[in-house]
Amino acid sequence: MQDLNLYNTLSRKKEVFKPLTEGKVGMYVCGPTVYGDAHLGHARPGVTFDVVFRYMLHMGYKTRYVRNITDVGHLVNDADEGEDKIAKKARLDQLEPMEVVAYYTRSYHKDMAMLNTLPPSIEPTATGHIIEQIQMIEKILANGYAYIVDGNVYFDVVKYNATHEYGKLSGRNIDDMISNTRDLDGQSDKKNSVDFALWKKASPEHIMRWPSPWSEGFPGWHLECSAMSTKYLGARFDIHGGGLDLVFPHHEAEIAQSCASDGHEAVNYWMHNNMITINGQKMGKSLGNFITLSEFFSGSHDKLEQAYNPMTIRFFILQAHYRSTVDFSNEALLAAEKGMNKLMAALVTLEGLAVSESSTVNVEEFKTKFYSAINDDFNTPILVAHLFDAVKQINSIAAGKGSIDKASKEALTKLMNDFCFDILGLKKVAAEAQDGLADDVMDVVLGLRKIAKENKDWTTADFIRDELGKLNITVKDSKDGASWEKE
Repeated sequence: MQDLNLYNTLSRKKEVFKPLTEGKVGMYVCGPTVYGDAHLGHARPGVTFDVVFRYMLHMGYKTRYVRNITDVGHLVNDADEGEDKIAKKARLDQLEPMEVVAYYTRSYHKDMAMLNTLPPSIEPTATGHIIEQIQMIEKILANGYAYIVDGNVYFDVVKYNATHEYGKLSGRNIDDMISNTRDLDGQSDKKNSVDFALWKKASPEHIMRWPSPWSEGFPGWHLECSAMSTKYLGARFDIHGGGLDLVFPHHEAEIAQSCASDGHEAVNYWMHNNMITINGQKMGKSLGNFITLSEFFSGSHDKLEQAYNPMTIRFFILQAHYRSTVDFSNEALLAAEKGMNKLMAALVTLEGLAVSESSTVNVEEFKTKFYSAINDDFNTPILVAHLFDAVKQINSIAAGKGSIDKASKEALTKLMNDFCFDILGLKKVAAEAQDGLADDVMDVVLGLRKIAKENKDWTTADFIRDELGKLNITVKDSKDGASWEKE
């Protein structure tokens, strides 16, 4: 069995994956802050870490996948001052904050299900773990890495950096950070501009608040992930994932909190997916340039030329390596749709292939290439390229330019199904539903052509074949009847 190699953001190199506990994997992924509909940017980590989860299960690991829901503490501009993003949305819509949370959590789950992502093993919320966060703050204070000012608790980054390395994940230098982030006089009660909030005292108008030893308030945004990941995965766990935009300050702060609280780092491998861009700019709510997943599925956004099947969106994401950027365009989505349909059509063709005594297909070679790609830091674009090499052979055999024996057909069918459905998480039914009408129409057309041939009306039979050819539809005749393929 080939080794799985992961790119560790912390070491900045690929490393052989070895779980801390044999046969078990613990993975934590930062989930959404639920104050708006999920967009294409949310689909990227959803699909990326779904593939990681699926592959761990495929390899036989007992896997616990924890993905949080942020429902408090994430302030506007990802800062330590200002309004809570969820509370702001609630104020604007004249709703209770938990109404906003409930509505957009359901919406997020619906969109992720449409993309065929498996639900996580545990999905904890920040508001459901206030006690654990308070306990972690108490440990950090006891160890001398935090300080209290007027009911607020701040992490002392400068003191921490004297004995640890703050900035090791992001590659930032603390002196540069301090010199580049000067506070206005009287605008902050922090010792240093780089310090971050562990607990904030709620202002009178702040709705979301809880009692604590320091004040009635709410936890800092970074704290929830440190508290919940270690609660459900232990003081040390295998993989922590999230978007590249979370490396600093969110994940950098998580490392500091774990070390300050427990005396050691919690995470073995840090994995980060890159961004989806639109015209070269990060797609996101704060920039107002996002397209929601529901708009992609319905085609209702003015930047979309048509509605896109959820599996087209998933396939579009998988065609790029998770660590590379992906720029949105209708052309790219249409190409993904065409490729997805071709792959699904080949799987149907494979099922219908007649078997021979000999085979021109080397299934073991395909198997080696498929696993080599996925084991090379989840290189899905290379895997997709190898899948299309198999598609080419399947279509060649269907056209009479090769053969496949019974054992090879069964092995190739299992291999293709394992990688297309179990690991990449594609759904055959989605493509079939999309092309259902076309299938029905083509059944009628080929039926008419069959009648013409039975009546020796070759002119009509050839006319149907030639006219379909003008539409880039190839009709293939075999002893089992006629089939068709859209180029």
